[in-house]
Amino acid sequence: MKTIKTAAVAIALSALSFGVFAAQPVSPTEAQSMNKIGTVSVEGATTLDGMEAKLAEKAAAAGATGYSITSANTNNKISGTAVIYK
Repeated sequence: MKTIKTAAVAIALSALSFGVFAAQPVSPTEAQSMNKIGTVSVEGATTLDGMEAKLAEKAAAAGATGYSITSANTNNKISGTAVIYK
């Protein structure tokens, strides 16, 4: 029982810490007041939510605080690109 509680706490804390560091989607209006620092792209997602999560992860890894998805393609596996901002 103690192991289950420990695992549940660890999962909850890891989810919270990921949310703190993840880049957030930004609107075109918000993007105007931010600095564009590049683009990121992903391939092989199975859902649109999965594609967005992968783009957010790559944006955060690149030091971005925000991103704006610019394209998505659904040829068998989902791929997409996003402009990243800081």
